[in-house]
Amino acid sequence: MPNNPPLASATSLALDFHEVLMSSAFFSSGLNETIVCYDLFYRPAPETGGFCIMAGLEQIVKNILNFKLSASDLEWLKDKGLSADFLKYLESFKFSCDIYSVPEGTPVFPGEPIMMIKGPASQAKLIESLIISAVGKQMLIATKANRMARAAHGRKVIECGAKRENGLEASLYAARAAYIGGCSGTTFTAAAKEFSIPLYGSMTNSWIQMFDTELDAFCAYARAYPDDCVLLIDTYDVLNSGIKNAIEAFRREIVPRGSRPKGVRIDSGDLAYLSKKVRRILNDEGFPDCDIIVSNSLDEHIIKDMLQNGARVDCFMAGSRLVSSSSAPILPLVYKLVAVEDNGRLIPKIKISENVSKITNPGAKTFWRFFDRETGKALADVLALEHEIINDDEPYELFDPDFVWKRKNVQDFVARKMLVQVFSKGELVYSLPTASEIRAYCADQIDCLWEEVLRFENPHKYYVDLSQKLWDLKQSLISKYSGVKYGSAKGGEA
Repeated sequence: MPNNPPLASATSLALDFHEVLMSSAFFSSGLNETIVCYDLFYRPAPETGGFCIMAGLEQIVKNILNFKLSASDLEWLKDKGLSADFLKYLESFKFSCDIYSVPEGTPVFPGEPIMMIKGPASQAKLIESLIISAVGKQMLIATKANRMARAAHGRKVIECGAKRENGLEASLYAARAAYIGGCSGTTFTAAAKEFSIPLYGSMTNSWIQMFDTELDAFCAYARAYPDDCVLLIDTYDVLNSGIKNAIEAFRREIVPRGSRPKGVRIDSGDLAYLSKKVRRILNDEGFPDCDIIVSNSLDEHIIKDMLQNGARVDCFMAGSRLVSSSSAPILPLVYKLVAVEDNGRLIPKIKISENVSKITNPGAKTFWRFFDRETGKALADVLALEHEIINDDEPYELFDPDFVWKRKNVQDFVARKMLVQVFSKGELVYSLPTASEIRAYCADQIDCLWEEVLRFENPHKYYVDLSQKLWDLKQSLISKYSGVKYGSAKGGEA
């Protein structure tokens, strides 16, 4: 049996009221037990990248396991015009949906079903906010952390944004998402304990200001933490006092104890220039093993520029721009109905829009990722109907769903189904991996992407195609509701 996660605080009324109204309407119309299917996906990719890192599934599981409205919640809702019968339904609410999800740490591309929710209409609609609120922000943070980690080229990136987040739970899951994406650790003590994330910390300027001299402050700190001594050297003057006093403190308090200093941190000024000067001084003074740590509103672009300019940095501490995903603070997630059961059959549904990018892919679906047998690199993703099987023992023809004359035959590949079942009839059937296991999985999945796909700017467009059956179904429904006849995609006909 899977290990159930520890219970979080009750989610109670953490719902968008339109979800409550829709659920109540389904109930009063006799549609509450009608089986429906929803897809969760995003469009388009944030910033200038091509993909996001899936994160937030653990919080979704906790939200659902804890979903229960209290007597006071129900009494409050009574005044909002909801029927007594519907309130009684909520009082005895028992989750019974199936949920399929991409595992956390997986790179996912625009339009792909990150999650599929199948179950009674009233339930599937009611949990929409519980899902989107958990996934949206965490995916952005995991993606931002991954970009920073890749920009750092093997150097450590530490998440230090707890003070910039809105509350305990947000800070907890921000640290977890950053770790999944590639950060080496966190400065948030609660997250380190809760998710077994490596914990980091160092001194602040206020410590130094408490003493008559910077040297006195450094020596006192070194005595307190002789085996884990990191000194902040920018309170007054990095080169003319900070690094000089740090070296003196190392010689007085650290070396005589048989230890070595862990590092110095710079939090202001021209970090690239200062790091080069400080590195030279540390090397000349016999401390080549002393790390240089930098902080100050860092992101992947600043990290990349610093290293291109020769910065001598061993560790980057990232806070506000990481946990806020400052350059793309909102992920355009959508939760769309794609099928409704009728007489035991799931009937595909579609949303049509004059904005072509908003036309949905109908039907209960999954998606497959093709990996090259020789290199292990990801070749393409194919969205397919739920029960379609892709045979990777024979060649497969990919085609662009918008420009169907663009075609490519692939062979010698392994096809992997990307959605896994998390809930079955409301029961948790998935063992949640640890944060460190997800982080390792994420790193492996990123390694499967070609360098061209990983570019920060103008990445190569990764193939996300539809199976022939799904494409035909989509075109037939567009034709049905628009009156425009469609032709087959086979043979290059549009």
